[in-house]
Amino acid sequence: MTRRVRIGAQVAPQHATWHEISSAVRRAEDLGVDVIFNWDHFFPLTGDPDGAHFEAWTMLAAMAESTERVEFGPLVNCTIFRNADLQADMARTIDHISGGRFIFGTGAGWFEREFDEYGYPFGTPGQRLDILADDLDRIRVRWSKLNPPPLRDIPVLIGGKGEQKTLRIVAQHADIWHSFVEPEIYRQKAKVLARWCHEIGRSISDIEFASGTGPRGQGSLDHAYLDEQHAVGITLFSAPMMGPEFDDSAVRALLEWRASRGLE
Repeated sequence: MTRRVRIGAQVAPQHATWHEISSAVRRAEDLGVDVIFNWDHFFPLTGDPDGAHFEAWTMLAAMAESTERVEFGPLVNCTIFRNADLQADMARTIDHISGGRFIFGTGAGWFEREFDEYGYPFGTPGQRLDILADDLDRIRVRWSKLNPPPLRDIPVLIGGKGEQKTLRIVAQHADIWHSFVEPEIYRQKAKVLARWCHEIGRSISDIEFASGTGPRGQGSLDHAYLDEQHAVGITLFSAPMMGPEFDDSAVRALLEWRASRGLE
C-alpha cells in the first residue's frame, strides 16, 4: 500500500489561555496540516511544571467545532483516567460533532505526578498496558452498541515501542502506530511489529507509521533526516506547537519538506 505523507501539528494545552490555544489550532489548519493533536495530561510537560494547563477531552470537543477539514485527536489519551465505555462514548460523540474526523489516540500513561494528584493507581508499566489492552476490547464492543454509532470506523492510534506488550497491542488494535525513535530503531521495531501482525493474522500494511519530530528532541527537521524517516515507512509526521508562543516553524518545515519531495 502506498500512503500519502501526512503532516500533523501537536498543539499542547499548556502555558496559554484558551483563546490562544484555539487560535493556534485554527492557524495550524490554515497552514495546511492534515492532523492536529493535543495531549492528555493534567500538568505542563515543559516549562513551569505548575503553569497553566487545560484538560484534553473537553478541548477536543471544542476543536471539533472550531475546525472544518483536519482530522484530530489526543496524542495520546491515558486510558486509566476514564472508564473504557465512557471513552468510547466520548469518542463517538466527538466524531459526530466533527463530521467524522476524530482519531482515537490512546495509551497507558507514564507521568506519575498526575496519577498521584488525581487519585489514579499508577502501578507498573506492565499493569497499565494490560489495562489498555482490556480497555480497547471494551471500547470496540461499546462502539458496536452505541446509538447512533460512530460515523466511521474511528481510527485508533497507539503510541509506544515496547516489544512484548505495546507492539502486540498495536498489532491487535491500531490503525496508526506512533513512536519517538531514531529511524534505524524504528526499522527494528517495525520488524517486531510485523511478527506480531503475522501471529494474529493481520497485514502490517494495514497500519500507518507515524513519528514526532522537531525541536523537542524527537528528531531533526533536516531534509535528509526526514528522508530517512520516510524510507523506513513513516508517512505521518508531526511537530509541536507549544504555548505560550505556539511557534509554527517546525510545522512549516515539515510542510516545506513534503512539498519539496512531491509527497503531497
